[in-house]
Amino acid sequence: MLRYLTAGESHGKGLVVIIEGLPAGLSLTAEEVQGELARRRLGYGRGPRMRFEVDEITLLGGIRHGRTLGSPVAIEIANTEWPKWTEEMSPAPGATAKPLTQPRPGHADLAGMQKYGFDDARDVLERASARETAARVAAGTCAKALLACLDISVLSHVIQLGPARSGNAARPAPEDLEVVDSSSVRCFDPAAEEEMVAEIKAAAKVGDSLGGVAEVLAYGVPVGLGSHVHWDRKLDAQLAGALMSIQAVKAVEIGDGFDLAGMRGSEAHDAIHWDDADRAYTRETARAGGIEGGMSTGSLVVARVGMKPLATLNRPVLETVDVMTKESTVSFKERTDVTAVPAMGVVAETMVALVLAGEALRKFGGDSVAELVRNRDAFLAGLPEQHGLAASAP
Repeated sequence: MLRYLTAGESHGKGLVVIIEGLPAGLSLTAEEVQGELARRRLGYGRGPRMRFEVDEITLLGGIRHGRTLGSPVAIEIANTEWPKWTEEMSPAPGATAKPLTQPRPGHADLAGMQKYGFDDARDVLERASARETAARVAAGTCAKALLACLDISVLSHVIQLGPARSGNAARPAPEDLEVVDSSSVRCFDPAAEEEMVAEIKAAAKVGDSLGGVAEVLAYGVPVGLGSHVHWDRKLDAQLAGALMSIQAVKAVEIGDGFDLAGMRGSEAHDAIHWDDADRAYTRETARAGGIEGGMSTGSLVVARVGMKPLATLNRPVLETVDVMTKESTVSFKERTDVTAVPAMGVVAETMVALVLAGEALRKFGGDSVAELVRNRDAFLAGLPEQHGLAASAP
């Protein structure tokens, strides 16, 4: 079973993540983690923090000489801005001289203040901040490394940013990841990329923000991850929950999702075929997103993630109430982006990778990577023997 826990605040001393359940013998370096975190900072429309933010990685435990030990892995991501925030975010007893009392609509501020009895929105926003996803990406680097041992690849690309949407039906393959990341908005469609950049510039000019949609693709996922027997073991349910947990995400669909609701049953499903040469079942379409009955089918896994426009604007116009005076005002402004959809796609990859890695470990088991791979290979080798196929084999 794969579990992880993150801790830390946006302007605190740093973030920490502990990942439990990784098998021994998995190759992992600080440079690999830093590389994934650098991808999280990609995207036209990001704020100034992305230009000077450097993720300083320390592997605290669970790794020796570049390989996991089977014990929990602990990773620290230091905050390079901490010297500016040592007094404001100090864990020592004290009080702030500048409490934030105008909660921002669209954020966790007001509900969190009411839930926990806080008078200062910073007690909420520091943890609710999307900065927390850096720790998730660090954990996701471990998950991706594990999936690579099982020949599974996860990548994302932006298919919509604001009203600009890609009309390209082609999906990037694992070998296209560098092409996607080289796009200023991580879009695989050059024509749509130009439209997206134009929308970002227009929104930035008036101090507004944009949301959008990223599509996550998982190649090489074997049949049988997840389960139909328990509601919390269904693969699509786990993916939906993991993706919906990303800050500012308001919609998730698996496969063709909402479009399927408008189709007739005769055209909404993925027909099953038999490939006699490869002795395997095949699907020519991915309408179900590679998942049926809560289980992976062996086809391409597809999930789309919708992010709302960021609620912190460079032109504060959102009406709110000062929690101390109860007077109408406008929400305060923290540093913000015009859009974070390209980065959200990278975080969405992380969440999909963590779910798939967890289910792969549950399905195949193994205390070492070598044992995990052997168990996977034995399962796949036994598939043609099912349903009397071995008797008809040449």
